[in-house]
Amino acid sequence: MRDRSVSIVGSGHTKFGRLDALTLENLIVSAAQEALQDAQVDASEIDAVYLGHFNSGLVPDGFASSLIHQAAPKLRFKPATRCENACASGAAAIFSAINAINAGEADLVLVVGAEKMTSRTTPEVTAALAGAGYQNDAEEAAFSFPGLFGIAATRYTERYQSPLEAMARIASKNHHNAMSNPLAQMQREMSFEACNTVSDRNPLIADPLRLTDCSLITDGAAAIVLASPERAQSFKREVAIRGKAHVSDLLPLANRDFLSFAGPEKAIGDALKKAGVSLSDLSFAEVHDCFTIAELLIYEAMGLAPKGEGFRALEDGTVMRGGALPVNLSGGLKAKGHPVGATGVSMHAISFRQLTGRAADMQLHGASLGLVFNMGGAAVANYASVLEAKRA
Repeated sequence: MRDRSVSIVGSGHTKFGRLDALTLENLIVSAAQEALQDAQVDASEIDAVYLGHFNSGLVPDGFASSLIHQAAPKLRFKPATRCENACASGAAAIFSAINAINAGEADLVLVVGAEKMTSRTTPEVTAALAGAGYQNDAEEAAFSFPGLFGIAATRYTERYQSPLEAMARIASKNHHNAMSNPLAQMQREMSFEACNTVSDRNPLIADPLRLTDCSLITDGAAAIVLASPERAQSFKREVAIRGKAHVSDLLPLANRDFLSFAGPEKAIGDALKKAGVSLSDLSFAEVHDCFTIAELLIYEAMGLAPKGEGFRALEDGTVMRGGALPVNLSGGLKAKGHPVGATGVSMHAISFRQLTGRAADMQLHGASLGLVFNMGGAAVANYASVLEAKRA
C-alpha cells in the first residue's frame, strides 16, 4: 500500500534537561501549545491527538493521552491515543497519526512526545528502561541497556576490531554539535581524548562503555502538527514525509545477530526506497545514538561504510558538520538528551526546522532532504522517515 505524502506544518520543542519545576503535564502542554502556534492553527481544527510516552513507572501518570487536552480548551473531545514502543514511542505516535490521515479519519493531527525521567534515581531509571528488554529469559532479563550495548561493543571487537576510538569520536562530535543547539541538555565541549579515556570523570558504566558513551537521563517534550496533502497546501510552511518505514525485529537477542542491526538496515533502506532517494541525496540525518556504539552501527546499517568499518565515516569527515552527510547536528541523544517518549518527535521537529530554514545556529545552507531514524529497544522497533522541504 502506498502512503500519501503527509506533511509536517508546525513544531514545538521544550528545553531538554533536568527540569525539576515541570511536571509531565507541563511539558506536554508547553510543546503542544508551541506547535499549534507555530502552525498558526486553532485547536478546534485539530481532528485527533497522539502522545508518544514510555513511562514504565517513571511517573505515576499511567493514563496520560488526554493531558494534551490541557493545552487548549478547544481540544476537548478530540480523540486522544497514547503510543508506547520503548524508545521509539515518539515515532510510533507519528506513524499512528499518519495512518489515521491516510485512512481518511483525520486531516490535521497534533502529535506530542514527552517523558519525565529525572524525578527518579539513576538505578530506578535504569530498571524502568530495562523493561523494554526480553523478560522471559532469566539471562536477558538481568541485563540493563548499558549492559546490552556493552556486549555489542565487545562483540564488535571480537568480530572486527575495537570500536572504542570511533565511539569516543562520536561522543565528541555530538557534544560539539550540541553547542549550537540551545534546547540541548548538555552544551559542553568534550574532547576526543577526554571521551576516550577512562577516568574519575569518565568511569566505566558497563565495560567497555564509558560514561561518555551513554545518552542522558532527561525531561522534555516535543510536538508536531501533521496535515493531509490537501490540508497542507494552506499552511505557510510544509515539510513532506516523502517516505517512511517501520520494521519490528524479534525481541529475544538469542534469536538474532544483534550486531548486524538488521532491523535498522531494513527500515532505513525501505524508507529511502519508498522516497525514491539515495544516501547521496540527503542533506543530513538525525539518528538514534542511545549509545555511541549504536550510532556507529547505524552508519553501517545506512550504508555509509561496510560492516566493521563504520569508523571510516568519521575519519573521512562524512558525518561531521560540513561533511557529505552530517549526522546528529542537534547533538543527538548523547548531548541533546533522551527523554524517551519525546525523542522520535524531537527528531522530526528539529528536522522540520532545519528544512524550513529555522534551525538557528544548527542551520545547514540549502538543506532539502533529511533522514530520521528512531529505535526502540535493542534494535527491535525501527522507524525511518525521509523528510523533504516543500515550503519555508
